[in-house]
Amino acid sequence: MTTTNQTEAPTGRRRGPSMADVAREASVSGQTVSRVSNGRNNVDAETRERVLAAMRKLGYRPNSAARALRTGRFHSIGVIMFTLSSYGNMRTLDAIASAATDAGYSITLIPVPHPTQGEVSVALERLSEEAVDGVIIIVEAHLLDESDVALPPDLPVVVVDSAGRDRPIVDTDQAHGAMLATEHLLGLGHRTVWHVAGPERSFSAERRRASWESTLRSHGAEVPPVLIGDWSSESGHELGLQLARDPEVTAVFAANDQMALGVLRAMHEAGRAVPAEVSVVGFDDMAESASFWPPLTTVRQFFDEVGRLSVEALVHEVEAGERHGTTLVATELVLRGSTAPPPD
Repeated sequence: MTTTNQTEAPTGRRRGPSMADVAREASVSGQTVSRVSNGRNNVDAETRERVLAAMRKLGYRPNSAARALRTGRFHSIGVIMFTLSSYGNMRTLDAIASAATDAGYSITLIPVPHPTQGEVSVALERLSEEAVDGVIIIVEAHLLDESDVALPPDLPVVVVDSAGRDRPIVDTDQAHGAMLATEHLLGLGHRTVWHVAGPERSFSAERRRASWESTLRSHGAEVPPVLIGDWSSESGHELGLQLARDPEVTAVFAANDQMALGVLRAMHEAGRAVPAEVSVVGFDDMAESASFWPPLTTVRQFFDEVGRLSVEALVHEVEAGERHGTTLVATELVLRGSTAPPPD
């Protein structure tokens, strides 16, 4: 006699396998199947795998709509992101996706290529209407400080790399990283440090620039005019050519590794040896930074930790109703071959 895992529904159509069918196949309770379906962590690994194997064998698909009606949650996180082209954003997004999966959540991504108050507000409205439980915003401009951007009062929001008014913030300790870079160059004996900064509207660029300046002042060093780039190696190259023409320039702190790469190229083209004549420090520690010539001394950001903690803060608010405060992830200085004492 042939058995089947489908039964006749009242309409005469066959229904798919149920949670009870999975429970029988895996020899567990229906509650255990429910926990696995909902991404709960209170199931041991062996039992979880047995339940998942039973789901695959039977072709069982959890009914997300019914689950949302039962729990009031969709197990989905919205992400609003300024750009997909920056190294830091992509590393952070990758970490968010991994952490969300581990927590039993999916993500819905809305890129905002030109972050204005209007575009960010529209993205928030879209996600408010979608089946998401909360939103992570990665918009580096100072848009969230402004009253024109209304954060939904009933939707949990975590902010990365910006100010978040009364919402949880997770970010790299930008100020500490810039201080490490500047103090390293001063400690080598350089009279002062020139700075190639990121865009003026950037939250992280502003923090790095302010820390660079305050560190110079605290050490009694002259504060040179700042040069403003756009995070690209092209802007670093253009500004680096300006710096290369000034024989007084012996140390440069670039606000990211891409601009530092442009500065290195400019110095090479101008015939100024790095680090014998000019030292260069970056910020990010891109995977390629160790392969620059010379290998780049830089400030390492832990993007994986920023992404993980942002998901952790959001899920905690969604599930426990409690908001985290501001969380800063530490940086560290990575010493390589692009820095040395100034020439005699």
